[in-house]
Amino acid sequence: MNTTNLVQRALVASALTITVAAITASAASPPALNARLVLRPVTPGDVTIYGLPASTENSGGITTVGVGTPVYLEIDLNSAIAPSNITSITWTLTNAPALSKASFTASPLGTNIPVYDVSLRSTLHPAGRTVLRPDVTGQYTVIATVVTAGSGSTNLTQTITAGTYVGVGTCTLCHSGGIQAPDEYHPWTTTAHSMIFSNGITGNIIENGAPYYSASCLKCHTVGYDTTASATNGGFDDVAAQTGWTFPTTLTLSNWAAMPAKLQNVANIQCENCHGPGSQHAYGLGPTGLLGDTNVITRTVDSGDCNQCHDAPSHHIYGTEWYASRHALTTGPASANCLPCHSANGFIGRQAQNGSYAVGAVTNVSFATISCQTCHEPHGNTIPTNNPHLLRVMGAVTMPDGTVITNAGTGAICLECHQNRNGSATNQLVNYPAGKGTWFGGNSFGAHDNPQGDMIEGVNAMTYGQAIPSSPHRVAVTNLCVGCHMQSLAANDPGLYVAGGHSWNMSYNVITNGVTNTVDEVGACMPCHGPITSFNFQTADYNGDGVIEGVQTEVQHLLDKLSTMLPNSTYQANSNNYVADGLVKTSISAKTNWPPKFLKAGYNWQFVTMDGSLGVHNVAYAVGLLKASIGDLTGDSNNDGLPDAWQVQYFGSANSPAAAPNATPAGDGIPNWMKYLLGVNPLIPGLSVTNGLSIGVVWANGSSLNNPYGTTNTIQIYTAAEVAFDTAVGKTYQIQAASSISSGWQNIGAPIPGTGESVSYLTPTRKNVQQFFRVYSY
Repeated sequence: MNTTNLVQRALVASALTITVAAITASAASPPALNARLVLRPVTPGDVTIYGLPASTENSGGITTVGVGTPVYLEIDLNSAIAPSNITSITWTLTNAPALSKASFTASPLGTNIPVYDVSLRSTLHPAGRTVLRPDVTGQYTVIATVVTAGSGSTNLTQTITAGTYVGVGTCTLCHSGGIQAPDEYHPWTTTAHSMIFSNGITGNIIENGAPYYSASCLKCHTVGYDTTASATNGGFDDVAAQTGWTFPTTLTLSNWAAMPAKLQNVANIQCENCHGPGSQHAYGLGPTGLLGDTNVITRTVDSGDCNQCHDAPSHHIYGTEWYASRHALTTGPASANCLPCHSANGFIGRQAQNGSYAVGAVTNVSFATISCQTCHEPHGNTIPTNNPHLLRVMGAVTMPDGTVITNAGTGAICLECHQNRNGSATNQLVNYPAGKGTWFGGNSFGAHDNPQGDMIEGVNAMTYGQAIPSSPHRVAVTNLCVGCHMQSLAANDPGLYVAGGHSWNMSYNVITNGVTNTVDEVGACMPCHGPITSFNFQTADYNGDGVIEGVQTEVQHLLDKLSTMLPNSTYQANSNNYVADGLVKTSISAKTNWPPKFLKAGYNWQFVTMDGSLGVHNVAYAVGLLKASIGDLTGDSNNDGLPDAWQVQYFGSANSPAAAPNATPAGDGIPNWMKYLLGVNPLIPGLSVTNGLSIGVVWANGSSLNNPYGTTNTIQIYTAAEVAFDTAVGKTYQIQAASSISSGWQNIGAPIPGTGESVSYLTPTRKNVQQFFRVYSY
C-alpha cells in the first residue's frame, strides 16, 4: 500500500488548521464561534492514516444508525479560537427512548484528526468529541453546550434515529413502482452494488486471473455488518449467526443459492447501506398517515456516506482520491445562481430539469460540496443501458453557443459544468455593452472559470471570422476529459491517491529539502506523444521569438504579449481614452464602454487563461485565438513583423511562405522586410525609382552604394569603428590607432577620465584600408 501521500494528506490538513488559527488569532476583535455539531464520518482511510485502533467501527456520518453502532459526535469551531479559550463543553442527552441506558463515551478520534470536510479544514477545527451508542430503537436528542472566553457560548442540537435492518424485501414493498414512492428498486438491480456479494461468493470476482473474495469484504458488501457485541440490530452478521451460516471455504456457483433467503435479504449493497436501518421509516407513519415516515430515514449527498467504504486503500480508493480533488474543496457560492454547478444539490436539481440553467430551475438552494452523488446516481439508471458508472449525464451536451457535443462519452458529465456558463461569446459582445444579461442571473463579461469543454471542442471564442483549427484531442481521446484526467496509476506510482482517478489531477507536488517541485502525470499522453516527461514539451515557436520553448511557455508568452495590448482596469468615461498600457497582466476587468477591439481580445485572453492548461487541451485553438487577437490589435497576427494587410495585398495570405520576412519572391536577393520598410513592391526585382522608391533613399549592395537619383543627391553611407571599454574611477584612458602593427600609434580623440561606467567611442574608418586600435590607461 502506498501510504506516503495518505500521511501527507493528514499532515497538510493539520498544518492548514494551525496556520490559519495563528493568523486569525492576531485580529483585534474576538473571533466568531461559527460553531456546529456534526456526526463525523469515520472511514477505513481515517483508520489507516491516523493510526486508529483496528477495531474502530466505520461510520457514514448519517443520522439514521443501527442499534448498538457508534455515532461520532463532533463540535467544530472557528479555527481562530485557540483551544485554551474554550472554557467548557457539556454533552447532554435530552431525549431518548424510555428503556434506553445509552450514555456518552470517549471518542477514539484524536486531536490529530481534522474535521471531515476538506473544504472547511482551513477555517474550522474540532473542539470536542464524544461517542453515543443508541441501545434501543427510537430517537435521541443531543445538546452540546460550548462556552468560550471572549467568543461567547452556544447550544447545539442533533437528533439521531436508531433502528434495525429490514432488508431489501421490505424496501421493495414501496419502492418498486407503486404510487406511494418512486421505483428505486428496479434500477438498483442493474448496478454492481446489487450483486457485489453474490458475485463474490460465487467466484465471479476475478483478481490477478483467479477468483478473489474473502470474509473481510462483508463489512461493506452486506447490510449492517458489525460484529461488535452491542450491535445486535438485524444486520448480516446477526442473521448469519441466527441461521448458522459461515463463510464458505470454496468460491463456487452454488454458494448463493445455498444461502438462507433470510440472509440473502440483507446481502449485497442495498438501500440501508446508504440510508441507514429502515425499521423506523418502514413501519412509522408519515405526515399523510401512510407507512413510510420520511423524517426517520437519512437522505444525503455528503461524501461520507460513500467514503465509509470507498475511502479504503489499497483496493477501494475512489473516495481516497476524491479528497485530493478540487471538487472536495468547493465552498458555498456567493449567489444562488451558482448552485447548478457549485453545489451537489444544485447540480442534481438542474439535471432533474433536463440540464436547464434558467433562473428558478434549481429549487434546492442548500449548499453541499461536490461529492460522489453529484455525478453518480446511486440508485442506478436503466437509461442508457451502457452506463456502468451510474453517471447522471451520458448523452449529448449543448454548449453555451449552441454547439451540440455528441462525442464526449463518459466525459459528457464534465462538460455540463466545465464550460463558459456566461453564454455565447457573440451574445456577450452585444449584451454586455448594453447592460443586458449575459448569463442567468447576471451581467458579466468574459469566460467563466474553467471553460475546458469549450476549449477542447474549439468553440465559443472570438475568431474574427477566421477558421481557427483545433488539436485532435477532441476526437482522439476516448471519453474526452475522463480519458486523461482519470487515468489509472500503478500501485508504486508516487502520485497514487493524489493524481489520476477521482482526484482528476494531472500533476502533483513533491517537496524535497524544502523545495516544491511539480510532477506531471504524462502516462495518458505517452501513447500518442511518445516518452515525454512534462506537459510543457517543445513543439513549435508559437510566439515567433526565434526560440522553440515548451508549449505552455509559448502560450504564456502569447498571453503576456496580448495582455500588454489591453487597457488597465481604471474606468474611463470617454471610451476613446482606453489605450494599451504596455504592462503584463495576471487579470483583466473589462468595462462596458471598452471599444469592441479590446472586448474581443480581452475575452480571448480570459478564455485561454481560465482554461488553465496553457494550451494543452487544444494548443491549435489557444494559439490561434491569441494570435488572431494580437493581429486584430496590431495588424500582425502571425507576429512576424510585417503587417498582415501588406502581406495579403501582395501574397494573398499573411502565412504564405512567399510572404515571410526573409523571403525574396522577386529573386533579387532583397528580402520582404526591407522592401516593406522602403515602401516598394516586393514582387518587382531590384530597387529603382520606377519601383516606387522614396526620394532620398540610398542603399548599400556589397561594397558599392546605389543612388537612383544620381549626383544630385549628396547622401553617402560609410563605415565606422566602435571602440567600447570599461573604466575605473581615478584612471584616464587614451584610444590609439595604427594602420599596421609596425607603424606608430596615433592618439584618437582626447583623453577620457574614468567614471566606473562603460565607454563607447565611434571613429571613422572610410579613409583607411585597415586599422588597429588599442586603449591604454594611466
